[in-house]
Amino acid sequence: MTVLIDPPNWPGPRGLMWSHLVSDSSLAELHDFAARLGVPGRAFDRDHYDVPETVHARAVALGAEAVSSRELLRRLIAAGLRRRKRHSLSSES
Repeated sequence: MTVLIDPPNWPGPRGLMWSHLVSDSSLAELHDFAARLGVPGRAFDRDHYDVPETVHARAVALGAEAVSSRELLRRLIAAGLRRRKRHSLSSES
C-alpha cells in the first residue's frame, strides 16, 4: 500500500506547478491520505488528486513516495485504479 506523488511539472491555477497524488492500492487509502494532508475533496479527479507544488514536500514527509510521472501512471494502471476520461461521441447528421 503506497501513496505516490509525481514532481510538480503541470502548470495550473494561481501560477503554481501541480503534482498528481495517487494510491497504488485503493481509493480509500488515497482519500484518507489526502484528508491527513489537508487536500480538499474538490481536488479529486477520477483517480487522483491535483496538489500544488507547495504541498509536495509535506506529502513526502507524511509518507508519499516521490516517483516520476511515468512511474506513477504505470503503477496506477497496474493496480487497476486508472480511470480515463470518457469522450462523448458526436452525433452524425
